[in-house]
Amino acid sequence: MKIASIRAACALSLAMAGLAFAGDYPDKPIRIVVPYPPGGASDTVSRLIGQQLSQRLKQPVVVENKPGATEQIAASFVAKANPDGYTILLASTAGLSVNPTLYKGRLAYDPEKDLAPIVLAVTLPSVVMVHPSMPVNSFDELTAFARSSPTPINYASSGAGNPSHLGMELYKRAASIEMTHVPYKGGAPALQDLMSGQVSVMMAIGPESMPMAKAGRIKALAVTTAKRSPAYPGLPAVSETKGFANFELLHWFALLAPARTPDAVIALLNRNVNDILKAPEVKNKLLEMGMELEGGSPQRLAETIKRDRLKWEKVIVESNIRID
Repeated sequence: MKIASIRAACALSLAMAGLAFAGDYPDKPIRIVVPYPPGGASDTVSRLIGQQLSQRLKQPVVVENKPGATEQIAASFVAKANPDGYTILLASTAGLSVNPTLYKGRLAYDPEKDLAPIVLAVTLPSVVMVHPSMPVNSFDELTAFARSSPTPINYASSGAGNPSHLGMELYKRAASIEMTHVPYKGGAPALQDLMSGQVSVMMAIGPESMPMAKAGRIKALAVTTAKRSPAYPGLPAVSETKGFANFELLHWFALLAPARTPDAVIALLNRNVNDILKAPEVKNKLLEMGMELEGGSPQRLAETIKRDRLKWEKVIVESNIRID
């Protein structure tokens, strides 16, 4: 009985300490660690949310870019940070749901154990893009063309194991076709070669690729969301094509904190970011950039990370994708 009472008292003490801490939070600047260089979609989302969060919490919110190693540098840094709510990670599908399988046994952090989910922020629909010389004008026509081609057509990705690679592998398996993968070091060089005709197809992130499609330099066929995207209302979804009803490739950004960050701090951040995402000026700006707003509870983010990890684990293993 005495041991049980001591344990209960300790638990209550820790809970009260967390509440007291949360009552003072934040009393100094917060930093959002971004795993990519300045100027990209992740950086833009972080700065937009950071500016709004700073106004709400009356403290500076600074974006710190730590690119490299497919998000591993930034994620490891935040996982090891003091769990006080002053260091936050913005990470994506790649860092949270793909890396655990792609770098199995070599990852310095466990997304589901070392990081505490705050909120799913946005999704970035990918768009099936082809070079204008391709004699196809729909996703269905692309599939028929690939099936009838005497040699496998090639496709670009932002890198081996990147969602743009995994999405095409998922497509190949669903369509029972062969295609040749041409990996690049990032989306920009891949899109450059797509525009020049060095490669024929790419599942490219919408915000990066749609300006080129609007300029007529590449051709947009369909979005990879489960249904038509409000960001690109004129494009059909891949899932509308016969045989691809369950096809979905989502690239998302989410906010997380180090594990053991007080629940009250997580709740405060979650509530504020959800309110930020509902603000018309934020919603309109992100939609203009080709992003869909998400939000929801920390549990929703945890479930999303796990669901996508299991989904991409199957694709990686069955496609024998390896990163040396």
